[in-house]
Amino acid sequence: MKVTLENLTKRYPNLNRRIKTEVIAVNDLTFEIPSGKLVGLLGPSGCGKSTTLNLISGLETPTAGRILFDEDDVTGLPPEKRGVGLVFQNYALYPHLTVRQNILFPLENLKGAEKLTRAEMLQKADEAAKLVQIDALMDRRPSELSGGQQQRVAIARALVKRPRILLLDEPLSNLDARLRLQTREEIRRIQRETGVTTVFVTHDQEEAMSISDEIVVMKEGVIQQIGRPQDVYDAPKNLFVAKFLGTPPINVFSARIEKETLFIGEEAVLPAPGLPGGTVTAGIRPEGFLPDPEGKFTLSLSRVEVMGRDTSVVAEHAASLSGAVRAIISSESRPDPESRTVRFSLKPGKVLLFQNDEAADRLVPPGQKEEDR
Repeated sequence: MKVTLENLTKRYPNLNRRIKTEVIAVNDLTFEIPSGKLVGLLGPSGCGKSTTLNLISGLETPTAGRILFDEDDVTGLPPEKRGVGLVFQNYALYPHLTVRQNILFPLENLKGAEKLTRAEMLQKADEAAKLVQIDALMDRRPSELSGGQQQRVAIARALVKRPRILLLDEPLSNLDARLRLQTREEIRRIQRETGVTTVFVTHDQEEAMSISDEIVVMKEGVIQQIGRPQDVYDAPKNLFVAKFLGTPPINVFSARIEKETLFIGEEAVLPAPGLPGGTVTAGIRPEGFLPDPEGKFTLSLSRVEVMGRDTSVVAEHAASLSGAVRAIISSESRPDPESRTVRFSLKPGKVLLFQNDEAADRLVPPGQKEEDR
């Protein structure tokens, strides 16, 4: 099932009655969610991603715009007529019902031609439970389950009606780190096995990038960039996207271009062919540093953190706009922790240049393709 949003807008009255201007939660969104794909809506709190999900589900009514499921306009349809499955952050399980009864609940409320026999309902519940691997827990109540198991019950309940679209709103936020990893892998497996079009809302960029076919990065109700996770990471459209994606985050410096050369501080660190002179903002991904005694970029060493396979070099630079500078290098090439300075060469594809505006487009040298970044 393909989902198309056309000029979708949602405005709310301002809670402060003295302010007459409305709050715009979603601002003229237009994009397509391909059939059978898992798309992540990603952004900071308040960016409009959950509101967008609620508009798709029918829990919210748009102020303007249309929502299409394939070629059907569902903008005015109530949630129960849209064929969507919803999974929320808080699971919303009935505590007095068993796992089986929680999964059966949506089927027991079907009416008319959709009504099923008891045997059919039990068969569908068993199939959904096996899909999420909780079929051995059917007689337990939610209080007897772990957080990850409760989340699987919520997913099974959403899938049991064979929805056309599965909508997940921050489904992993209540889980600890290990369970988050396991459960997101399960969500991806289930989505691939069922082939159901899925929208996954999260503020955690690592979650979104690890399981999504495409991500939609949002800020203040406006789409900043859409694309495959690695493409968006490698070629962010603007500084906001570059800063939002990546763990550790991108290192940001005040820089300048002189005679087609990039300077950070007084050091000429890279050629910048075809780019005009002037001040710029330079972003360097943590993996973009190469330890090099003859390197052109010098940092004041703060400490060295050994993380097994990799080493994190934490340093300082007068031109840094993001506080401490963090470089991720192989453990074999880690510097002497007693050194005062450390020198690096920079990987050109990991150095991103921007105008001095978080919303301005990234600077790309003439003749260089986006995919070459």
